Amino acid sequence: MNNFKNLRGTVDLLPDQLIKWQNVEKIIIEQLIRSSVKEIRTPILEMTELFMRGIGEGTDVVSKEMYTFLDKGERSCALRPEGTASVARALIQNGISTKPFQKLWYMGPMFRYERPQAGRQRQFHQLGVEFVGYKSVRSDIEIITLAWDILEKLGIKELNLEINTLGNNVDRSNFQKAFVKWLEVNKNFLDLDSQKRINKNPLRILDTKNVQTKKVLDDAPRLFDFLSTESLERYLIIKEKLKLLKIPFIENKNLVRGLDYYTHTAFEITSGSLGSQATVCGGGRYDNLISQMGGTETPAIGFAIGLERIILLSGKELEESRDTDIYIVNKGIHAEILAMELSRKLRNYDLIVELDLSGTSFSKQFKKANKLKSKSIIVIGDDEALKNEFVIRLFNNEYSKNKEETISIKDNIKLEKWVQSNLLLDKNL
Repeated sequence: MNNFKNLRGTVDLLPDQLIKWQNVEKIIIEQLIRSSVKEIRTPILEMTELFMRGIGEGTDVVSKEMYTFLDKGERSCALRPEGTASVARALIQNGISTKPFQKLWYMGPMFRYERPQAGRQRQFHQLGVEFVGYKSVRSDIEIITLAWDILEKLGIKELNLEINTLGNNVDRSNFQKAFVKWLEVNKNFLDLDSQKRINKNPLRILDTKNVQTKKVLDDAPRLFDFLSTESLERYLIIKEKLKLLKIPFIENKNLVRGLDYYTHTAFEITSGSLGSQATVCGGGRYDNLISQMGGTETPAIGFAIGLERIILLSGKELEESRDTDIYIVNKGIHAEILAMELSRKLRNYDLIVELDLSGTSFSKQFKKANKLKSKSIIVIGDDEALKNEFVIRLFNNEYSKNKEETISIKDNIKLEKWVQSNLLLDKNL
Protein backbone atom coordinates (compact mmCIF):
# COMPACT_ATOMS: atom_id res chain seq x y z
CA MET A 1 0.00 0.00 0.00
CA ASN A 2 1.33 3.46 -0.92
CA ASN A 3 1.79 5.88 1.95
CA PHE A 4 0.67 9.07 0.23
CA LYS A 5 1.70 12.35 1.83
CA ASN A 6 0.93 15.96 1.03
CA LEU A 7 3.53 17.88 -0.98
CA ARG A 8 6.16 19.84 0.92
CA GLY A 9 4.91 23.33 1.69
CA THR A 10 1.25 22.32 1.77
CA VAL A 11 -0.76 21.45 4.88
CA ASP A 12 -4.05 19.78 5.70
CA LEU A 13 -6.41 21.96 7.73
CA LEU A 14 -8.39 19.63 9.96
CA PRO A 15 -11.84 20.37 11.48
CA ASP A 16 -10.52 21.44 14.91
CA GLN A 17 -7.95 23.76 13.31
CA LEU A 18 -10.52 25.24 10.95
CA ILE A 19 -12.58 26.61 13.83
CA LYS A 20 -9.96 29.32 14.27
CA TRP A 21 -9.69 29.91 10.52
CA GLN A 22 -13.46 30.31 10.21
CA ASN A 23 -13.62 32.71 13.16
CA VAL A 24 -10.80 34.81 11.69
CA GLU A 25 -12.45 34.86 8.26
CA LYS A 26 -15.80 35.81 9.80
CA ILE A 27 -14.30 38.83 11.59
CA ILE A 28 -12.51 39.93 8.41
CA ILE A 29 -15.60 39.61 6.22
CA GLU A 30 -17.76 41.50 8.74
CA GLN A 31 -15.26 44.39 8.72
CA LEU A 32 -15.20 44.43 4.91
CA ILE A 33 -19.00 44.43 4.64
CA ARG A 34 -19.17 47.34 7.11
CA SER A 35 -16.74 49.22 4.85
CA SER A 36 -18.86 48.58 1.72
CA VAL A 37 -16.22 46.35 0.12
CA LYS A 38 -17.62 43.69 -2.23
CA GLU A 39 -16.24 40.23 -2.95
CA ILE A 40 -14.73 39.14 -6.27
CA ARG A 41 -13.56 35.60 -7.10
CA THR A 42 -11.03 34.83 -9.83
CA PRO A 43 -9.58 31.48 -11.00
CA ILE A 44 -6.65 29.92 -9.20
CA LEU A 45 -5.21 29.02 -12.62
CA GLU A 46 -4.18 31.82 -15.02
CA MET A 47 -1.98 32.33 -18.07
CA THR A 48 1.69 32.68 -17.07
CA GLU A 49 1.99 35.80 -19.21
CA LEU A 50 -0.52 37.60 -16.98
CA PHE A 51 1.91 37.60 -14.06
CA MET A 52 4.99 38.18 -16.18
CA ARG A 53 3.37 41.30 -17.57
CA GLY A 54 1.52 42.40 -14.46
CA ILE A 55 4.03 41.68 -11.70
CA GLY A 56 7.23 41.98 -13.75
CA GLU A 57 9.62 39.39 -15.22
CA GLY A 58 12.48 40.61 -13.04
CA THR A 59 10.69 40.09 -9.74
CA ASP A 60 11.55 37.15 -7.50
CA VAL A 61 7.93 36.05 -7.62
CA VAL A 62 7.97 35.53 -11.39
CA SER A 63 11.59 34.52 -11.94
CA LYS A 64 12.02 32.15 -8.98
CA GLU A 65 8.80 31.33 -7.17
CA MET A 66 5.96 30.81 -9.63
CA TYR A 67 4.43 27.40 -10.30
CA THR A 68 4.13 27.12 -14.10
CA PHE A 69 3.41 24.27 -16.51
CA LEU A 70 2.22 23.56 -20.05
CA ASP A 71 -1.33 22.24 -20.30
CA LYS A 72 -2.54 19.79 -22.95
CA GLY A 73 -3.07 22.68 -25.35
CA GLU A 74 0.61 23.65 -24.97
CA ARG A 75 -0.41 26.85 -23.15
CA SER A 76 1.82 28.11 -20.35
CA CYS A 77 -0.28 28.22 -17.18
CA ALA A 78 0.50 29.36 -13.64
CA LEU A 79 -0.99 28.85 -10.22
CA ARG A 80 -1.66 32.38 -9.05
CA PRO A 81 1.15 33.74 -6.80
CA GLU A 82 -0.91 36.82 -5.84
CA GLY A 83 -4.34 38.27 -6.52
CA THR A 84 -4.02 41.82 -7.84
CA ALA A 85 -3.06 40.91 -11.42
CA SER A 86 -5.97 38.45 -11.60
CA VAL A 87 -8.42 41.11 -10.40
CA ALA A 88 -7.08 43.59 -12.97
CA ARG A 89 -7.46 40.96 -15.71
CA ALA A 90 -11.03 40.18 -14.62
CA LEU A 91 -12.03 43.86 -14.66
CA ILE A 92 -10.56 44.42 -18.13
CA GLN A 93 -11.93 41.19 -19.61
CA ASN A 94 -15.43 41.81 -18.29
CA GLY A 95 -15.48 45.42 -19.44
CA ILE A 96 -15.83 46.95 -15.99
CA SER A 97 -12.34 48.36 -15.40
CA THR A 98 -13.68 51.81 -16.30
CA LYS A 99 -16.61 51.55 -13.88
CA PRO A 100 -15.86 54.22 -11.27
CA PHE A 101 -15.12 53.52 -7.65
CA GLN A 102 -15.04 49.79 -7.03
CA LYS A 103 -14.03 48.42 -3.63
CA LEU A 104 -13.25 44.72 -3.96
CA TRP A 105 -11.94 41.90 -1.78
CA TYR A 106 -10.92 38.30 -2.36
CA MET A 107 -9.69 35.50 -0.15
CA GLY A 108 -8.16 32.16 -1.07
CA PRO A 109 -5.08 30.06 -1.80
CA MET A 110 -1.98 31.43 -3.57
CA PHE A 111 1.15 29.50 -4.60
CA ARG A 112 4.85 30.34 -4.43
CA TYR A 113 7.85 28.01 -4.49
CA GLU A 114 9.60 29.18 -1.33
CA ARG A 115 11.36 27.52 1.56
CA PRO A 116 8.53 26.49 3.93
CA GLN A 117 8.66 27.92 7.45
CA ALA A 118 6.27 29.03 10.19
CA GLY A 119 3.64 31.30 8.67
CA ARG A 120 4.90 30.73 5.11
CA GLN A 121 3.89 27.77 2.98
CA ARG A 122 4.07 27.04 -0.75
CA GLN A 123 0.29 26.97 -0.80
CA PHE A 124 -0.73 29.88 1.40
CA HIS A 125 -3.92 31.84 1.92
CA GLN A 126 -4.31 35.53 1.39
CA LEU A 127 -6.90 38.24 1.88
CA GLY A 128 -6.65 40.96 -0.74
CA VAL A 129 -8.45 44.31 -0.94
CA GLU A 130 -8.39 46.53 -4.04
CA PHE A 131 -9.83 50.05 -4.36
CA VAL A 132 -10.13 50.53 -8.14
CA GLY A 133 -10.81 53.91 -9.76
CA TYR A 134 -9.77 55.89 -6.68
CA LYS A 135 -7.13 58.56 -7.31
CA SER A 136 -7.64 60.81 -4.29
CA VAL A 137 -5.08 60.68 -1.50
CA ARG A 138 -8.02 60.01 0.81
CA SER A 139 -8.27 56.50 -0.68
CA ASP A 140 -4.65 55.82 0.37
CA ILE A 141 -5.50 56.80 3.94
CA GLU A 142 -8.78 54.86 3.89
CA ILE A 143 -7.18 51.61 2.74
CA ILE A 144 -4.30 51.83 5.23
CA THR A 145 -6.88 52.49 7.97
CA LEU A 146 -8.99 49.52 6.84
CA ALA A 147 -5.99 47.18 7.00
CA TRP A 148 -5.00 48.51 10.43
CA ASP A 149 -8.56 48.17 11.80
CA ILE A 150 -8.92 44.57 10.53
CA LEU A 151 -5.70 43.56 12.28
CA GLU A 152 -6.70 45.30 15.50
CA LYS A 153 -10.14 43.70 15.36
CA LEU A 154 -8.42 40.30 15.12
CA GLY A 155 -6.52 41.10 18.30
CA ILE A 156 -3.06 41.18 16.67
CA LYS A 157 -0.55 42.72 19.08
CA GLU A 158 2.55 44.89 18.65
CA LEU A 159 1.48 46.32 15.29
CA ASN A 160 3.85 48.63 13.44
CA LEU A 161 3.05 50.54 10.26
CA GLU A 162 5.86 51.45 7.87
CA ILE A 163 5.18 53.82 4.96
CA ASN A 164 7.07 55.23 2.00
CA THR A 165 6.39 56.91 -1.30
CA LEU A 166 7.80 55.71 -4.63
CA GLY A 167 6.64 58.82 -6.50
CA ASN A 168 5.07 58.76 -9.93
CA ASN A 169 6.48 57.01 -13.01
CA VAL A 170 8.68 59.96 -13.98
CA ASP A 171 10.11 60.28 -10.45
CA ARG A 172 10.81 56.58 -10.31
CA SER A 173 12.36 56.45 -13.79
CA ASN A 174 14.70 59.38 -13.05
CA PHE A 175 15.79 57.80 -9.79
CA GLN A 176 16.27 54.37 -11.33
CA LYS A 177 18.62 55.73 -14.00
CA ALA A 178 20.81 57.41 -11.39
CA PHE A 179 20.61 54.43 -9.04
CA VAL A 180 21.59 51.87 -11.70
CA LYS A 181 24.57 54.02 -12.74
CA TRP A 182 25.70 54.13 -9.09
CA LEU A 183 25.12 50.36 -8.67
CA GLU A 184 27.27 49.53 -11.68
CA VAL A 185 30.15 51.57 -10.22
CA ASN A 186 29.76 49.86 -6.82
CA LYS A 187 28.75 46.41 -8.08
CA ASN A 188 31.68 44.54 -6.52
CA PHE A 189 30.70 45.72 -3.03
CA LEU A 190 27.19 44.21 -3.28
CA ASP A 191 26.07 40.70 -2.39
CA LEU A 192 25.49 38.27 -5.30
CA ASP A 193 21.69 38.51 -5.24
CA SER A 194 21.85 42.29 -5.42
CA GLN A 195 24.34 42.12 -8.30
CA LYS A 196 21.91 39.95 -10.26
CA ARG A 197 19.10 42.45 -9.65
CA ILE A 198 20.89 45.46 -11.12
CA ASN A 199 19.55 44.87 -14.65
CA LYS A 200 16.35 43.06 -13.66
CA ASN A 201 14.76 44.72 -10.63
CA PRO A 202 17.16 47.32 -9.19
CA LEU A 203 14.71 48.91 -6.76
CA ARG A 204 14.44 45.62 -4.86
CA ILE A 205 18.11 46.08 -3.86
CA LEU A 206 16.94 48.85 -1.54
CA ASP A 207 15.02 46.22 0.44
CA THR A 208 18.01 43.88 0.85
CA LYS A 209 18.50 42.00 4.12
CA ASN A 210 22.26 41.66 3.55
CA VAL A 211 24.05 43.68 6.25
CA GLN A 212 27.12 44.53 4.13
CA THR A 213 25.00 45.69 1.17
CA LYS A 214 22.92 47.84 3.52
CA LYS A 215 26.08 49.67 4.62
CA VAL A 216 27.13 50.21 1.01
CA LEU A 217 23.68 51.62 0.15
CA ASP A 218 24.13 54.39 2.71
CA ASP A 219 26.02 56.31 0.02
CA ALA A 220 23.59 55.54 -2.82
CA PRO A 221 21.27 58.12 -4.43
CA ARG A 222 17.97 58.55 -2.52
CA LEU A 223 14.61 58.09 -4.19
CA PHE A 224 13.30 60.87 -1.97
CA ASP A 225 15.61 63.36 -3.68
CA PHE A 226 13.98 62.64 -7.07
CA LEU A 227 10.36 63.16 -5.98
CA SER A 228 8.29 65.88 -7.65
CA THR A 229 6.58 68.57 -5.59
CA GLU A 230 3.23 66.88 -6.26
CA SER A 231 4.48 63.52 -4.98
CA LEU A 232 5.95 65.10 -1.86
CA GLU A 233 2.72 66.96 -1.11
CA ARG A 234 0.70 63.78 -1.49
CA TYR A 235 2.99 61.94 0.90
CA LEU A 236 2.86 64.79 3.41
CA ILE A 237 -0.96 64.67 3.47
CA ILE A 238 -0.91 60.93 4.18
CA LYS A 239 1.42 61.42 7.16
CA GLU A 240 -0.68 64.29 8.53
CA LYS A 241 -3.95 62.36 8.24
CA LEU A 242 -2.52 59.21 9.85
CA LYS A 243 -1.40 61.33 12.81
CA LEU A 244 -4.90 62.80 13.12
CA LEU A 245 -6.37 59.29 13.03
CA LYS A 246 -3.91 58.26 15.77
CA ILE A 247 -2.42 55.46 13.67
CA PRO A 248 1.28 55.34 14.58
CA PHE A 249 3.77 54.91 11.73
CA ILE A 250 7.43 55.12 10.89
CA GLU A 251 8.94 56.15 7.58
CA ASN A 252 11.04 53.53 5.82
CA LYS A 253 12.62 55.11 2.76
CA ASN A 254 13.93 51.72 1.59
CA LEU A 255 10.44 50.19 1.52
CA VAL A 256 9.72 49.43 -2.14
CA ARG A 257 7.63 46.20 -1.97
CA GLY A 258 8.48 43.22 -4.19
CA LEU A 259 6.30 43.84 -7.23
CA ASP A 260 6.94 46.15 -10.18
CA TYR A 261 3.53 47.76 -10.42
CA TYR A 262 3.66 50.02 -7.33
CA THR A 263 3.68 53.84 -7.55
CA HIS A 264 3.38 56.53 -4.87
CA THR A 265 2.26 54.97 -1.58
CA ALA A 266 3.87 51.75 -0.33
CA PHE A 267 3.21 50.37 3.14
CA GLU A 268 3.72 47.36 5.35
CA ILE A 269 2.27 46.39 8.71
CA THR A 270 4.40 44.15 10.89
CA SER A 271 3.90 42.49 14.26
CA GLY A 272 6.64 42.35 16.86
CA SER A 273 5.23 38.99 17.95
CA LEU A 274 6.32 37.21 14.75
CA GLY A 275 10.11 37.35 14.84
CA SER A 276 11.96 37.43 11.50
CA GLN A 277 8.84 36.88 9.35
CA ALA A 278 7.17 39.93 10.86
CA THR A 279 5.17 41.27 7.91
CA VAL A 280 1.44 40.55 8.16
CA CYS A 281 0.17 43.06 5.60
CA GLY A 282 1.65 44.81 2.59
CA GLY A 283 0.26 47.05 -0.08
CA GLY A 284 0.44 50.19 -2.11
CA ARG A 285 -0.79 52.20 -5.06
CA TYR A 286 -0.63 50.87 -8.63
CA ASP A 287 -2.08 53.52 -10.94
CA ASN A 288 -0.50 52.09 -14.12
CA LEU A 289 -1.13 48.35 -13.80
CA ILE A 290 -4.51 48.19 -15.52
CA SER A 291 -3.35 50.29 -18.49
CA GLN A 292 -0.15 48.19 -18.78
CA MET A 293 -2.37 45.11 -19.08
CA GLY A 294 -4.45 46.57 -21.90
CA GLY A 295 -7.11 48.49 -20.02
CA THR A 296 -7.66 52.22 -19.77
CA GLU A 297 -5.78 54.49 -17.36
CA THR A 298 -7.28 53.49 -14.00
CA PRO A 299 -5.89 54.49 -10.60
CA ALA A 300 -5.96 51.85 -7.88
CA ILE A 301 -4.57 50.95 -4.47
CA GLY A 302 -4.70 47.74 -2.47
CA PHE A 303 -3.24 45.50 0.21
CA ALA A 304 -2.86 41.82 1.04
CA ILE A 305 -2.83 40.03 4.40
CA GLY A 306 -1.32 36.58 4.84
CA LEU A 307 -3.78 34.43 6.75
CA GLU A 308 -1.28 31.81 7.98
CA ARG A 309 0.56 34.50 9.91
CA ILE A 310 -2.71 35.88 11.27
CA ILE A 311 -3.61 32.42 12.53
CA LEU A 312 -0.25 32.23 14.35
CA LEU A 313 -0.85 35.59 15.99
CA SER A 314 -4.55 35.53 16.85
CA GLY A 315 -5.65 34.58 20.34
CA LYS A 316 -6.96 31.40 21.92
CA GLU A 317 -10.47 32.85 22.09
CA LEU A 318 -10.78 32.40 18.32
CA GLU A 319 -10.29 28.65 18.74
CA GLU A 320 -13.64 28.38 20.49
CA SER A 321 -16.68 27.12 18.60
CA ARG A 322 -20.36 27.38 19.46
CA ASP A 323 -21.65 24.64 21.70
CA THR A 324 -24.40 22.34 20.46
CA ASP A 325 -27.81 23.89 21.13
CA ILE A 326 -29.88 20.72 20.82
CA TYR A 327 -28.88 17.06 20.80
CA ILE A 328 -31.58 14.72 19.48
CA VAL A 329 -31.51 11.31 21.16
CA ASN A 330 -33.58 8.81 19.16
CA LYS A 331 -34.05 5.07 18.90
CA GLY A 332 -36.50 3.00 16.92
CA ILE A 333 -37.69 2.85 13.29
CA HIS A 334 -40.48 5.42 13.69
CA ALA A 335 -38.41 7.61 16.04
CA GLU A 336 -35.55 7.96 13.52
CA ILE A 337 -37.82 9.44 10.82
CA LEU A 338 -39.44 11.86 13.28
CA ALA A 339 -36.01 12.89 14.62
CA MET A 340 -34.76 13.66 11.12
CA GLU A 341 -37.84 15.75 10.32
CA LEU A 342 -37.48 17.66 13.60
CA SER A 343 -33.75 18.33 13.13
CA ARG A 344 -34.43 20.03 9.78
CA LYS A 345 -37.11 22.21 11.36
CA LEU A 346 -34.91 23.25 14.31
CA ARG A 347 -31.97 24.25 12.10
CA ASN A 348 -34.17 26.96 10.60
CA TYR A 349 -33.90 28.76 13.96
CA ASP A 350 -30.11 29.16 13.51
CA LEU A 351 -29.52 26.48 16.12
CA ILE A 352 -26.67 23.97 16.12
CA VAL A 353 -28.52 20.66 16.10
CA GLU A 354 -26.77 17.31 16.45
CA LEU A 355 -28.86 14.35 15.34
CA ASP A 356 -27.56 11.11 16.81
CA LEU A 357 -27.12 8.60 13.98
CA SER A 358 -25.53 5.79 15.99
CA GLY A 359 -28.64 3.79 16.90
CA THR A 360 -26.98 2.93 20.24
CA SER A 361 -28.70 2.82 23.62
CA PHE A 362 -30.29 5.92 25.15
CA SER A 363 -27.65 6.01 27.90
CA LYS A 364 -24.77 6.12 25.38
CA GLN A 365 -26.52 8.85 23.41
CA PHE A 366 -27.03 10.88 26.62
CA LYS A 367 -23.29 10.59 27.36
CA LYS A 368 -22.47 11.90 23.87
CA ALA A 369 -24.81 14.86 24.38
CA ASN A 370 -23.12 15.62 27.70
CA LYS A 371 -19.67 15.40 26.10
CA LEU A 372 -20.71 17.95 23.47
CA LYS A 373 -21.99 20.27 26.24
CA SER A 374 -25.37 20.46 24.54
CA LYS A 375 -27.62 23.14 26.02
CA SER A 376 -30.71 20.99 25.63
CA ILE A 377 -31.74 17.52 24.61
CA ILE A 378 -34.67 16.04 22.75
CA VAL A 379 -35.68 12.46 23.42
CA ILE A 380 -37.68 10.47 20.88
CA GLY A 381 -38.45 6.79 21.21
CA ASP A 382 -41.02 4.78 19.30
CA ASP A 383 -43.61 5.52 22.02
CA GLU A 384 -43.20 9.26 21.42
CA ALA A 385 -43.07 8.76 17.67
CA LEU A 386 -46.41 6.93 17.63
CA LYS A 387 -47.96 9.92 19.40
CA ASN A 388 -46.15 12.29 16.99
CA GLU A 389 -44.48 14.12 19.87
CA PHE A 390 -41.12 14.52 21.58
CA VAL A 391 -39.68 15.44 24.97
CA ILE A 392 -37.40 18.49 25.13
CA ARG A 393 -35.44 19.49 28.22
CA LEU A 394 -32.61 21.82 29.19
CA PHE A 395 -29.72 19.46 29.57
CA ASN A 396 -26.58 21.42 30.41
CA ASN A 397 -27.94 24.31 32.49
CA GLU A 398 -27.37 24.17 36.26
CA TYR A 399 -30.21 26.60 37.00
CA SER A 400 -33.00 25.02 35.00
CA LYS A 401 -31.81 21.58 33.94
CA ASN A 402 -35.03 20.01 35.16
CA LYS A 403 -37.13 22.15 32.85
CA GLU A 404 -38.89 19.78 30.49
CA GLU A 405 -41.79 19.90 28.07
CA THR A 406 -43.60 17.50 25.77
CA ILE A 407 -44.42 19.04 22.40
CA SER A 408 -46.26 17.78 19.34
CA ILE A 409 -44.24 17.72 16.12
CA LYS A 410 -47.10 19.63 14.51
CA ASP A 411 -47.24 22.36 17.19
CA ASN A 412 -44.89 24.89 15.61
CA ILE A 413 -46.07 27.75 17.80
CA LYS A 414 -45.33 25.92 21.07
CA LEU A 415 -41.94 24.73 19.74
CA GLU A 416 -40.93 28.23 18.66
CA LYS A 417 -42.02 29.68 22.00
CA TRP A 418 -39.91 27.11 23.90
CA VAL A 419 -36.89 27.70 21.67
CA GLN A 420 -37.17 31.48 21.95
CA SER A 421 -37.48 31.51 25.72
CA ASN A 422 -34.83 28.87 26.49
CA LEU A 423 -32.26 28.81 23.67
CA LEU A 424 -32.33 32.06 21.71
CA LEU A 425 -32.47 34.52 24.60
CA ASP A 426 -28.67 34.55 25.13
CA LYS A 427 -28.03 34.79 21.37
CA ASN A 428 -30.31 37.81 21.01
CA LEU A 429 -28.63 39.56 23.91
